[in-house]
Amino acid sequence: MKDQGMTSIPSSSSSPKATSASKASSTGEQGDISLPPLDIYLCAPRGFCAGVDRAIQIVELALATYGAPVYVRHEIVHNKFVVEGLKAKGAIFVEELDEVPQTEQPVIFSAHGVPKSVPAAAEAKNFFYLDATCPLVSKVHKEAILHDKRGHEIVLIGHAGHPEVIGTMGQLADNVVKLIETVEDVAKLQPDNPDNLAWITQTTLSLDDTADIIMALKERFPSIKGPNKDDICYATTNRQEAVKFVAPKADVMLVVGAPNSSNSKRLREVGERAGCKQSLLLQRASEINWEQLGEISSVAITAGASAPEVLVEEVINAFAQRYKVKMEVVVTAKEDIIFNIPRELREAAIAAGVLEARPIAEATA
Repeated sequence: MKDQGMTSIPSSSSSPKATSASKASSTGEQGDISLPPLDIYLCAPRGFCAGVDRAIQIVELALATYGAPVYVRHEIVHNKFVVEGLKAKGAIFVEELDEVPQTEQPVIFSAHGVPKSVPAAAEAKNFFYLDATCPLVSKVHKEAILHDKRGHEIVLIGHAGHPEVIGTMGQLADNVVKLIETVEDVAKLQPDNPDNLAWITQTTLSLDDTADIIMALKERFPSIKGPNKDDICYATTNRQEAVKFVAPKADVMLVVGAPNSSNSKRLREVGERAGCKQSLLLQRASEINWEQLGEISSVAITAGASAPEVLVEEVINAFAQRYKVKMEVVVTAKEDIIFNIPRELREAAIAAGVLEARPIAEATA
């Protein structure tokens, strides 16, 4: 299904204007006419974002350039299907660098970003490492460092324990960045200097929840400083806006994504808040509980930023086996962002003949 590209961000301050393209499922057209009818609203954009696509490309290109194995610290992205596919090609996933033997093979850091201590440890071990951190996460890292240099106390809005949050807090010394997760946390915040605060955010949060927290921060600390451009990434914004648009139309909202994927979990929550009676997160079509769905006439489908399109197609095909499907692709934003792979990998791949030399794309976010 090629209804989308990789994207630019519309303003999240206004409701998206959707365009749609209807098409009947080939299975529905040729199948049993006694099957009950079902309208499927397919969100666009959905699935892979530019940062996820870049991270996967880095692993695949490293394998093609240097051969197997390549080592990857943590899941390159939060999706089991993607990780298992890369394992089959020769990637070895580890939790910490201590699990990597002394090697000249590449060691790759995940798209979520890492604390500064991780590349420092890699250098101490003389590892050749490649950083697959999403450039939009790196932007937040730079903001934290800049605020610290300017003497600001830093507040990070995010989810405790998430790899991205660990990586962002780890750009600075322990306890320099204060984490808040809820509006209630704002009331408990006790800064050393209330007039010298700055806030940054995790890139995959709920737009509405984050807006409430930021409002609470500004009300309590009127002089607090924020980023010049929102930290919540374009893909998170676009996918949540798409769900807000389609969820009220559907009996069921299905989000294809992993249970440990922050952006996928937020999409499920957004669908629920938008008024869909059943807003569900699943990894594969095999997880659909048909009895739970009950009698339905419409389903909206999207996918988290780390979920490949093949899993969306799998879900659609599962419905087409049970219903006479009429599908409408609902486009609420166009995406065309591409992030470049690291220069050292690109140059090595060109030298090895596995990548064609071409002009470097200018990434915009």
